[in-house]
Formats: sequence, C-alpha cells, structure tokens
Amino acid sequence: MTPMPGVTALPYRLLVRALETLAVLLMLCATGVVVLQVFCRYVLNASLPWPEEVAQFCFVWAVFLGMAVLTFRDRHIAISLFVQRLPARTQTAHRVFLRVLTVICCVILLVHGIDFMNRTMQVMPAIRVPLRYLFMAVPAGSAITLLLLTSPIRGLGSQSGIATLAAGIAGYFLLRQAGGLLPGDASSTAILMIVSMLLIFAELPVVFALILGSFAGLTPLPDLMMVTITQTMSGALNSFTLLAIPFFILAAAVMNAGGITGRIVDLAYHLVGHFRGGLAQANIVTSVMLAGVSGSSTADASATAKLMVPEMEKYGYSRSFSCALTAASSTLANMIPPGLGLIIYAALASVSVGALFVGTIVPGILTALALSVVVWIISVRKGYGANARRSDRSARWRSFLLATPALCLPVMIVGGVRFGVFTATEAGAMAFVFSLLCGAFVYRGLTAANLSEAFRDAVEDTVAVAVIIAAAAPFAWILTFEQTPQKIAEWLAALTGNRIYLLLLINLFLVFVGLFIEMIAAMVILVPILVPVVIAAGVDPLQFGIIIVMNLVIGALTPPLGVLVFTAARVGGAPSTAVFRAILPFILAQVAILLLVTMIPQITLLPIRMFGP
Repeated sequence: MTPMPGVTALPYRLLVRALETLAVLLMLCATGVVVLQVFCRYVLNASLPWPEEVAQFCFVWAVFLGMAVLTFRDRHIAISLFVQRLPARTQTAHRVFLRVLTVICCVILLVHGIDFMNRTMQVMPAIRVPLRYLFMAVPAGSAITLLLLTSPIRGLGSQSGIATLAAGIAGYFLLRQAGGLLPGDASSTAILMIVSMLLIFAELPVVFALILGSFAGLTPLPDLMMVTITQTMSGALNSFTLLAIPFFILAAAVMNAGGITGRIVDLAYHLVGHFRGGLAQANIVTSVMLAGVSGSSTADASATAKLMVPEMEKYGYSRSFSCALTAASSTLANMIPPGLGLIIYAALASVSVGALFVGTIVPGILTALALSVVVWIISVRKGYGANARRSDRSARWRSFLLATPALCLPVMIVGGVRFGVFTATEAGAMAFVFSLLCGAFVYRGLTAANLSEAFRDAVEDTVAVAVIIAAAAPFAWILTFEQTPQKIAEWLAALTGNRIYLLLLINLFLVFVGLFIEMIAAMVILVPILVPVVIAAGVDPLQFGIIIVMNLVIGALTPPLGVLVFTAARVGGAPSTAVFRAILPFILAQVAILLLVTMIPQITLLPIRMFGP
C-alpha cells in the first residue's frame, strides 16, 4: 500500500510519522501510569483508582492510530503464498484488489463505529470520561486510514488511490444490499468462515479478512447487529491483561538496543561453549535466557541470528544449520515465561496468566534439552565444535557478573507474578523500566537514536498483534451466537470419547493450521472454538493452553508460512530453502516433547498445583 516516491508522497509520509510518534507517546504514557500504580502501592502505600483506565484508554487509541500507519506501510500480518510468483501486471491488479477490500473494511469501521459511539451512554467510573471517547478510536483510526488510502498505488497513476477509495465505498453499499438477498436462516458461521479463509489465502492482511468475514456473516441479520463489529473490537482491547503485550515487546526492543542481548550471548558461550557443538549449544542457552526477558519469538530470532550466525560460521558451522537452530530455539520465547502466546491465550480463554507461566516452565526446559540433544548428534556427525576450549573460571565469573542484571529480570517477572507482587501487565511495565535502566546506566548501550528506533519498532509490532486480536472479537462473537463450539464439541464427542485421542486429533489439526496461519491469528480464531470443546472432554484449559502454543510455534518453523525461519534466514543471510531442510530434526524433537505434554498432563499441571498462584 506504500505510495509512489516523490513529492506526492511527502504529505502522507509526514502524517504517518506524526501518527507513529503519537502512538509511541500514548504507549509510553500507558506504561508510565502502570509503573506509577506499582510505585504508589508499594512505596507510598496508597492505591490509585484511575491508572488502569488511563492505560487502557491510551492503549486503545495507540492501536487504532497505529493501524493507519501499518496500513500505509503495508506492515500488517498477512500470508504470502503465491502472489510474488505472478507476472508484474497481475501483481498490480492484485494490489488494486487488496486496496479496494481494505477501503471496504475501513468504511465498515467508520460507519458502524460512529453508530456505536453515539449509542454509548456510560462513563469510565474512575476518570469520569464518557466511554464514547474510548470507542471513538475505532472510527477515528479508520477515517485516518481512509485518508491515507487516497495515496497513489505503486505502479499506477496519481489518481489511483482516489479511484480505489470510490470503488471501496461503492463496494460497501453493494455488500450491504447483497446481504439482504440471503435467506434469513443462512448460517452466519459458514459465511464468516468461508469469506475469512478465502480472503486470508488471497493474501489480504489477516485483520481485514476477519473484519470482512464478520461483516459478511452479519449481513443476513438485522442492521442493528452491525454495531457488534465495532463494539466487540473496541471492547476486546479494553482489557488490562492485554497491556502486557506492548510492555513486554517494549522491554525486548529496549533490551536489544541497550546491549543486554550481547551480554547474555557472551555468558551462554562461556557456560557451554566447550561442549561438542559449543556455539550451537550457546545459541540454545541464549534463547532460554532471552525467552525469560522478551517473550517474543520473532524478536529473539532476529537478535540471536544477528549476533550468533556470523560467529558460528567463522568456526565452521554451516550458515543454514546456524539459522535453522536459531529459528528453532527462538520458539522457546513463547514456551518460557513471559511468552506473549501464553498471555494472549490467557486473555482469550479467561485463565490465570500466572498459572500458565508456572505450567510452561517444565515443557520449555524439556524442549531446550531436546534441541540440545539434536545439536549434539548433528555436531558429532558433522564435526562441529570438536576442538573448542573451555573458558577459565575468571572469564565465566566475569561474564556472569556482567549478565547478572539481565538475568534478574526473568526472576523478577515470574516471582512477582507468582507471589502476587504485581499482575502480569504490571510485570511487563516493570520489565520495560528495568531494561531501560540497565541499558542506559549499567550497559550504557542506549542512545537517543537507537532508543527512538526501538520504541517505533515495538509499537509497530504491538499494533500488528493487537489489531488481529480486536478483529477476532466479532469473529468469536458470531461463533458463540450460533453455538458453534458446542456443535463442534458434540461432533468430536461422537467421533471419540477418549480424552487423549481428542487431543491427538486437535494436535494434528493445529499443526495443519500452523502451516498456513500465523500463531496469533490462529489463536484468536481457534481458542474460542476449541477451549469449550476440550473443557467438555475433561481437559484442563491450562494444559490445553500450553499445548496450543507449542503446536502453533512449531507451525512458525514450517513452510509455506515459516515466519521464524524466514526471519532467521533473512537476518543470517542463508537461503530459506536450505534452512527449511536443516530445521527438520529440530521440528521432530519439538513434536516429541509436544506428544509428551499431551499424553502426560502432570508435566504441566503438577508444577501449577505445587507452585502456581
């Protein structure tokens, strides 16, 4: 969606830069008031009533303003399957098609967002601000996005953006009329699923595919039902738990910019660098320690590939093997607290984040050990790291002392949540502040330039995740309205009454889904459907949360989507096809651990019973 270069694009770029800056300031404001809440509670012994509402208000506005930025820059999460292999003229036609569909989505959010905003009469109880100003973020963000969509389409004339805007507005009214032609008893769920899946595979960004699918599913119903789209979208983000996502992403970005990542890599090398395949083993240990700080697999894959892959190649490791290991070990960021996948599942399934954090520690460690065994076997066969020297004790102690501030962070996060010192969201805010202080005053790696860039990257990553969570809310509402989870539960119960067989079937289904759909998008679509199913079968939702996260991060290693493989290959400079071949043994190791977690629930539930909140 990026416009043509030149003078025409300058006003759009200035507007986008201003929006991006405003979104960053709003996100930092949300972080600041949450830190203030913790400070007042424990230092001043006074609890403030308003920080949660202010933080949620800032978060919702930052997300929908950020949506306009990501749309202009074409940075939304989407599946790339076939378009890049099409002729240039066909690709241009495809860009026009996607632009028109995006305009339709924004018109939906604008028209029905204003309708819902005007119907809202409540106020936010602590700050006494009418809720309509919170819900105004949806139509305001959509209106700004429409303005940006008037920009010319790359490869077409200067009026192409305005032409697609007109076509999209006409398309909205045509869809409204077409919905009236459907019979009143038409299945909203069937329409929703078919339209959404077709648009996702047509490479429309996932957020817009979900919005259009929900709109299509609601068209056979009375017009009043259309406000459900914007009502559920804004309501989904008006959640204090979800604020943990931007806070941990901010912490990871600051950690990378401030030099904390480099200290962790250095410590990992001094600890295990002398083993067979020592640098590869250090890669895994680095991912374990980074996972306890960032919670983001993509961030860890990028940071570790940048630091480790060139060094591994220097000592004889193949670049494809190094990138494959980096991608595989980066999945640990979602299996070891504070994994963002765990936080998203907790918000969607209404389960305890702290319990998930405790329950996933053993599966995460088992996965790391399985990857380490694979590294040892491959290193013996290929002669990797055979002559590595053991670091002396002083070098190990020096690297440990330098990394100690960074290692305190996961202890603070898990311990603080476990013992009720603060919530998962407050833990994220404190992790950000801790990373900021360490980067600025301990490691002294932060500058105004790299800190600003880290903030912008973090907000972009946050918005890409949050808008999908918001767009999945009307999707989930329609499924619930038509009792789809209950019907699926009845079908699966008729298929098999055995709990283990049911979980194995779901595992196969999730692995298949992970081939094509990004983890967060898959979770927001499937969690509302599958959680009632497994609960009805007697499966603990905490165990299932860890199972679904493990399944979907494995999907991030497999073609055609393979987000982590593409990230590691791009940063590490290896051909993605060679990396996909090299990663197969690591995928098999992770599948083996997944089966253990599925078959033996005590692996996850026993630690929760012993140490959980």
